[in-house]
Amino acid sequence: MPFKPVENPKCPKCGKSVYAAEERVAGGYKFHKTCFKCGMCNKALDSTNCTEHEKELFCKNCHARKYGPKGYGFGGGAGCLSMDTGSHLQTDGAPLEIRNGACLEPRVIARAPEGHGCPRCGGYVYAAEQMLARGKAWHRECFKCGNCAKRLDSVNCCEGPDKDIYCKVCYAKKFGPKGYGYGQGGGALQSDSLANGELAPRTTVVDTAVIKASPGQGCPRCGGVVFAAEQVLSKGREWHRKCYKCRDCTKTLDSIIACDGPDRDVYCKTCYGKKWGPHGYGFASGAGFLQTDGLTEMEISQNRPFYNPDTTSIKAPAGQGCPRCGGMVFAAEQQLAKGTMWHKKCFNCAECHRPLDSMLACDGPDREIHCKACYGKLFGPKGFGYGHSPTLVSTNGESTIAYYLDGNLTNANCPEARPVTGAKAGREGGCRRCGFAVYAAEQMISKNRIWHRRCFSCCDCRKSLDSTNLNDGPDGEIYCRGCYSRNFGIKGVGFGLGAGTLTMA
Repeated sequence: MPFKPVENPKCPKCGKSVYAAEERVAGGYKFHKTCFKCGMCNKALDSTNCTEHEKELFCKNCHARKYGPKGYGFGGGAGCLSMDTGSHLQTDGAPLEIRNGACLEPRVIARAPEGHGCPRCGGYVYAAEQMLARGKAWHRECFKCGNCAKRLDSVNCCEGPDKDIYCKVCYAKKFGPKGYGYGQGGGALQSDSLANGELAPRTTVVDTAVIKASPGQGCPRCGGVVFAAEQVLSKGREWHRKCYKCRDCTKTLDSIIACDGPDRDVYCKTCYGKKWGPHGYGFASGAGFLQTDGLTEMEISQNRPFYNPDTTSIKAPAGQGCPRCGGMVFAAEQQLAKGTMWHKKCFNCAECHRPLDSMLACDGPDREIHCKACYGKLFGPKGFGYGHSPTLVSTNGESTIAYYLDGNLTNANCPEARPVTGAKAGREGGCRRCGFAVYAAEQMISKNRIWHRRCFSCCDCRKSLDSTNLNDGPDGEIYCRGCYSRNFGIKGVGFGLGAGTLTMA
């Protein structure tokens, strides 16, 4: 079957379909939002002031005029009958002025005696609508420019010698001075021949470039005489305004973008940078990069000055140069360390050559600079406990973490390991667990006994201990809380049933 679209209700005013997004309902009919207006005064309606009569919409006033009771007393009061049928609101096909949704008919203005009314229309001017200019009262609607009909106020109103009023632009065109320089500024003359007709003088365009000046005194571009009305100054020289352009791209210049070149010509900033700026790698990559736009390699090589980037070849007096290479250190590349100046490329670690900064650099006793790791290896403390802060460090290439277990060499991960180096101190002076001497950097104290940090663990479960979970046993060993209560705590019924019960563990 062929497709049949859904039938939508028709607007009674325009006869077109009304969709849900734009519908307005009145008297059981649906209207467009734009059609929901009074049929007489064209005023926009809403649900509070809308009245429907035979598919036509009216505001309450117009409905009362057209269909309300008529009789004697028109305009006599609110309760009187009216003979106003709204005939004066009928348009008869002629468009009326619409303001704020209401239709306004042309106003009939009473004529005033000669010289006493509005100078524009001649009608009476009342106090509520008068505008004063040159001692005369104007209607607010008539207070417009006599040339362009622009609305005026006290700021932009100019009174002409013809007893009419104008805006400032039209006044200047009609009565202002005429001559060269129209529109160039407040001090320039005007010659608007289109607006002034025969009033404007007949002028001819004179090419001042043909009026040659004395050598060295005219425009640097064309050599012509430069008059005051068209001169532009640049580096003490006078240019024609039309000649003041970039030499390469002919872009019009001003005091902001003009650059004086070494060839005594003027350029825009872009062309100046291309022709006279530094050249090299990095075109258009940023402010710190060099440019090679529009230049061949031959031109670049010819214009490029000789530059030796290796400043180490420029030797400084003894004791004043870079401590690493002895070269002269300039301000653009200097780095300070311990009162001495270094080249930026020389400011690296003397051992691993890692680049340094003020946070990483360490001044060594050998007058060199090192990173923190190399400084610790070279000049830091050495001894047992490499890698365990704050214990001592040993970086001689041999592992100091070696222990014996049942006569075999093993690593420190085994809890029963014992050291193989160092002096035996006996049970009284050494570690309670292994018997070797305990130094201050690694000692742990328990009940007036000293232990190695590595040996300071529970005797049963080998759990590492500290001051919060340490328990000294009656056998001279140390235990965690669980193992201590299991070995030396009270025994009895109720194992594991609560905090206050006894245990047989």
